Amino acid sequence: MLPAETIAAIADELAEADRSRTVVPRITARYPDADVEDAYRIQRVWRDRATAAGRRLVGRKIGLTSKAMQAATGIDEPDYGVVLDDTVWPNGATLPFDAFSNVRIEVELAFLLREPLEGPGRTVADVLRATEYVVPALEVLNSHIELEGRTIVDTIADNAAYGAMVTGGNPTRPDAVDLRWVSALLYRNETIEETGVAAGVLNHPATGVAWLADKLAQHGDRLEAGEIVLAGSFTRPVWVSRGDSVLCDYGPMGTITCRFQ
Repeated sequence: MLPAETIAAIADELAEADRSRTVVPRITARYPDADVEDAYRIQRVWRDRATAAGRRLVGRKIGLTSKAMQAATGIDEPDYGVVLDDTVWPNGATLPFDAFSNVRIEVELAFLLREPLEGPGRTVADVLRATEYVVPALEVLNSHIELEGRTIVDTIADNAAYGAMVTGGNPTRPDAVDLRWVSALLYRNETIEETGVAAGVLNHPATGVAWLADKLAQHGDRLEAGEIVLAGSFTRPVWVSRGDSVLCDYGPMGTITCRFQ
């Protein structure tokens, strides 16, 4: 376990990297004994400082839930991060490219909870009962740690590489569609870059939310009513450059568009 002063120093370093749009050397290269719990401690210090400064926690993101994403990162277990109010963008938004150190897009479903969800022992059925609606979402990945050689410890400490989300399409009751079969076509500048089916996320996207409820319980936390949860990507990440436009077509669940300028 890393000392508290080291945890605080790394959280400060990541906060400064966010402000300056830079990346820092891998935590695991400098602190090879750092483990997953150290990484979540760093993330919580960063989160607490952000909320103390006036930012508001409005949800969570789950990462690395699909084989596609695990293969893309070389990491073989899920992780989670927090979603703050100033990182949520509406459909059709133009996002400032310079707000990020690096930009990749993932295709996801987001769950809006109407009641709290607390582990341990949550199931897919529990998640569906607690969900008001499911909506298409794009996650913007943004790493403040050098990408080459990252481990799950580096990623978790960096708020699971979360940068922003864009939501859109048609909010859908969870019992109105078989969520496993929700599919999406991701276009960048009018060219299809990725396709996927939501069952790629642990066989059912709600499985990731159940995993999150159980994981949060280990850290003395729970999902609250009104939180939005990004359930994990069912495509590989797509790199985005300044000036690129992105469209994701979820079929009956509608489309999302955004642009980076």
